[in-house]
Amino acid sequence: MKNILKKILNKKKTKKIVKKKTKTVKKVSKVKKKVKVAKVIKAKKISKEPIKKKTIKEQKKQEKVDTKSDPLRIPKNNEQKPEIKKVKKQETEKKIFKVKDYVVYPKHGVGQITETKKINIGGIDVETYVLKFEKDKANGMVPVNKQSHLRPLATINQINKCVSILKSKPKIKRSMWSRRAQEYEAKISSGKIYELAEVVRDLNKGDDIMIDQSYSERQLFEKAYERLLVEFQIVMGSSLEDAQKKLDKALKRNLEKQAQKIEEKSVAEEEISQEIPE
Repeated sequence: MKNILKKILNKKKTKKIVKKKTKTVKKVSKVKKKVKVAKVIKAKKISKEPIKKKTIKEQKKQEKVDTKSDPLRIPKNNEQKPEIKKVKKQETEKKIFKVKDYVVYPKHGVGQITETKKINIGGIDVETYVLKFEKDKANGMVPVNKQSHLRPLATINQINKCVSILKSKPKIKRSMWSRRAQEYEAKISSGKIYELAEVVRDLNKGDDIMIDQSYSERQLFEKAYERLLVEFQIVMGSSLEDAQKKLDKALKRNLEKQAQKIEEKSVAEEEISQEIPE
């Protein structure tokens, strides 16, 4: 009997709970329906209101704001394009060098300024130095605003220091020749006189015929040697032979040939003096 009563009571409780749940579900569904109806009514009211048309001025203002916010946007044909101002003259810069001055252009060596010339490049008037390279038999132009690339000739003190560099012991690295060749080429094209002297010193083989010298090595040596020789000649104000003697003496190069030439000259002078009648 007890078990039967318990079962009956449990069934009644479950029925009550189910009824309560159904009531709460019905209430929630009614609330949702009311919210939906209210939203529909609002949407109808908004749609009935007249849409205000934007004026032309307001549209232009909005387009300008859009162009500022989106710099990558392609402008329309009606829009005003920004004006591009062309530079008609190069930047003004004082001339450091004068006509007939000798200067060193790093890639070509010593050259002389023959004149200053104005050239129009892409609608811009550019003032340039006209350089003449006697060794290469070529002319070149350097803009005045790029004259920082040019170097004035060395002083006599710098020439004397170069002579002391040439007399010092060569510093040859044990790295690959390709890497050393690049370093030598960079020193030559730098245009610095001390670095030129270092290249000449390191690649100098003197009168030693037993040492083999490759073609590229000999070419680099001759390039640096000739550039140094021309600068020595102009700074010292001497002939090419005298400048070469000074260089060769510092490098201990061709000393035997120079001694032979001096002896030949002295012998020739003695013969001439004997032939002349008293």
